[in-house]
Amino acid sequence: MNEAGDILVLNAGSSSIKFAVFDGDLNPKCSGIAAEIGAGGFVEVDGERTRQPLADHGEALRAVLSELTSRGIGLDRLRAAAHRVVHGGRKLSQPVRLTPDIRAEIAACSPLAPLHNPHTLAAIDTLAQIAPDLAQFASFDTAFHTTNPDVATRYAIPRMEETKGIRRYGFHGLSYASMVATWPDVTGEKLPSRLLGFHLGNGASLCAIRNGQSIATTMGYSPLDGLTMGTRSGGIDANAVLRLVEDHGLKRTKAILNHESGLLGLSGGKSDMRNLMLDHSADANFAVEHFCYWTLRHAGSLIAAMEGLDAIAFTGGIGENAVAVRAMILRGLEWIGVRMDPDANHRNGPRLHAGTSKVQVWIVPAREEWMIARDALTLLEAA
Repeated sequence: MNEAGDILVLNAGSSSIKFAVFDGDLNPKCSGIAAEIGAGGFVEVDGERTRQPLADHGEALRAVLSELTSRGIGLDRLRAAAHRVVHGGRKLSQPVRLTPDIRAEIAACSPLAPLHNPHTLAAIDTLAQIAPDLAQFASFDTAFHTTNPDVATRYAIPRMEETKGIRRYGFHGLSYASMVATWPDVTGEKLPSRLLGFHLGNGASLCAIRNGQSIATTMGYSPLDGLTMGTRSGGIDANAVLRLVEDHGLKRTKAILNHESGLLGLSGGKSDMRNLMLDHSADANFAVEHFCYWTLRHAGSLIAAMEGLDAIAFTGGIGENAVAVRAMILRGLEWIGVRMDPDANHRNGPRLHAGTSKVQVWIVPAREEWMIARDALTLLEAA
């Protein structure tokens, strides 16, 4: 093992592999993506794109390693590889070094994340074949929420069904974990007792963080639940879902709820918040209003779970950049003592609250890849 080497972070999705490389001090060296896997393909590193056929995730990973080698980051430079695993189920609640038993447990969670876990396993297996001596680690997007109490995670369904894994898990955990880890550096303040995290992007969720631990979150069994999102419906009555299945069948209903709903469905064609804010049509305005309204509805629920609120943190593409959306949400929280500094909000912070505010408000940039690298480095140094 290269004791002074770099850490490669991999995030495999259904048709892409995102990657980043960090040095031994966790400074970023480069990042990119292998995309359109199975449908053409390209590899992009720091904005430089090379088109090449990528038949599957194994071939995509080999292409990524080739591109990195051409930039002086060959396998001999790597100390470890670290993977984002979307679903760790109940058992995988901490970052781990990969072993055959851990791999089997990730595979057992694949039915809970069929678009992600199998592709992560393909990357893990390919890398193990290419570099069998390279240490591999996994960080889980569900792990941060395993501190939620049973009353927050249990659906009111018969225990026989619950034992099959039908429960609330929560997602965006690596984003919230990085929010907690980087809070002092970003804000210069100690972590507040009651922090409400807003991860707002194409996928969106909220998290109630009490003394650094998640006690409630808006996503549930899958990333479909909770807030209005780019193309996902967010919360919807189960009987309405059953009606859609009766009308359209299961496969079509999955497509409607996951890929054709949310902002896209409400606006009639736009899922990107930047485009919606530029479109002043009635449908676009309503989509933005819907997004903010349901974010505030859920925020009230999580404030109740924490029995109050000391601070708010925005992260994610919308949370970090959408000035008007943040303003609408913060105005909707004035009842609990939030007072926004409009000029600071317009500058994208990082501090957004006025001196008279009873609640701190900050922008804390998402650093999920850094968090995964940090997890791996911590385990390496503890070995």
